[in-house]
Amino acid sequence: MDFTKLKSLLDDQVSWPDYYDFKFVTKTDHKHRVIDLLSEHKISEKLSKNGKYTSITSRKILNSSDEVVEVYMEVSQIEGVITL
Repeated sequence: MDFTKLKSLLDDQVSWPDYYDFKFVTKTDHKHRVIDLLSEHKISEKLSKNGKYTSITSRKILNSSDEVVEVYMEVSQIEGVITL
């Protein structure tokens, strides 16, 4: 993910502080890793049709694009997570 481009787009389009929604997909048996990382966020989950994958949506008020990038960087360290 090009974090520099994302940061620039966010700074152009968002007035901070504001809510930001994150969306991730992971194998269901590894979802706890993502949820633990996002423990201060409001989280919703949805299982795939066969239950093998879980989509995770989190929402939190953030103060800057730097905080958004920080979350993406932390989650990107978890193997097998797809960022939407």
